[in-house]
Amino acid sequence: MRLVWQFVAVAAVAFIGGQGLAAGDGNPWLTLALGVPTAVLAVLVYGWVVRRTERRPSVEVAAKGAGAGLGLGTLIGFAVFGLVILQLATNGYYEINGRGSTTGAVGLVGFMAAAAVTEELLFRGVLFRITEERTGTWIAMTLTGVLFGVYHLANPDASLWGTVAVAVEGGGMLTAAYIATRKLWVPIGVHFGWNFAAAGIFSSEVSGNGANQGLLDTTASGPQFVTGGDFGPEGSVFSVLFCVLATIVFMWAARRRGRLVPRRRADRVDATTKMPQ
Repeated sequence: MRLVWQFVAVAAVAFIGGQGLAAGDGNPWLTLALGVPTAVLAVLVYGWVVRRTERRPSVEVAAKGAGAGLGLGTLIGFAVFGLVILQLATNGYYEINGRGSTTGAVGLVGFMAAAAVTEELLFRGVLFRITEERTGTWIAMTLTGVLFGVYHLANPDASLWGTVAVAVEGGGMLTAAYIATRKLWVPIGVHFGWNFAAAGIFSSEVSGNGANQGLLDTTASGPQFVTGGDFGPEGSVFSVLFCVLATIVFMWAARRRGRLVPRRRADRVDATTKMPQ
């Protein structure tokens, strides 16, 4: 039941925040003003419901180390997505035409903050963490990765390949970031950095949600498996490649730190478990 209570509590915040953002009708300043509080409230609600249902401190969202984790994760997200754009540009599939919209980018900060936080709390904080206790790291990573991909099928320009790509990218890289740190701050930062770089800087589609106007005015053209087509660069083979490489690095770090949970482990493993440093 704790999975249900935790999921419903965070999903309720995400739904209410989403309704508010929709009512803002694209106003960038209102989107910023609603998106950031939604992200903060979601973390507070997650911490509260975990403490109530599991009778333990919600250490995975502890304030200590939050700034450093978010900062590091955001830089990683920027860097990985930047490598994707670099590959597209050097191969002639991506062009920068000039300046875009600063106010558009401001609004995307709020929107992407709310999306990154609520999705990480739901998929990594609730679904993966609790599933991992029963099945071990690898099975839980696979199952929740598939769910993460299917979740994005509801987007306007979603495709089967885009769903598979997101399952590998988000279900792999973001989950691995949580496993390596056993905190949610780095995966939240990676998620936000990736999404904001895509929409707020390079003005590309994010997971089939349509074009965005960020800091740069850009154009992408070329084969769909390279550019991602209407789904956006997340559907690019370059995105899959670089996210898989990032996943390998995170999982290597997790293994060295002894943070992989074996299958059918008898004792319950949760975020309070003392992990070797």
